[in-house]
Amino acid sequence: MGRTNPTYRDALRAIEERWGEFRRALRRRDQPRFDRLFEYARGHADASGLLNHQNPLLPALLSIDLEQENRLDDHEERLSELEQRLSETVVEQQQSSAEGNTGGSE
Repeated sequence: MGRTNPTYRDALRAIEERWGEFRRALRRRDQPRFDRLFEYARGHADASGLLNHQNPLLPALLSIDLEQENRLDDHEERLSELEQRLSETVVEQQQSSAEGNTGGSE
C-alpha cells in the first residue's frame, strides 16, 4: 500500500476533504469540534489501516467513538474525585459546626 493503493491515511484525508463544505457551513464554534473528530480518527489510523475495510469511514467512526469513550471515562473519574472532595468538605464543615455548638456551652 502507498504507491499503487492509497493508504488509510490517504483515504481519511480524502474523506475529510469531501466533508470540507459541511465543515465550512458549520458555526464557527463547531468547526474546531469537527476538526477534533478527524484528529481522533488519525490517532487510530494504524489500527484502522490494518483492518483494510472497504469503507474507510467505518473505522474512522469507531476511532472517534473510542476517543469519546476515553474522554467520558476521564470526565467521570474527575467528577467522582470532585464529588469525593466535596463530600469530605461537607463532613468537615459539619464536624466543625458541631464542635462549635457544643464547645461554647460548657
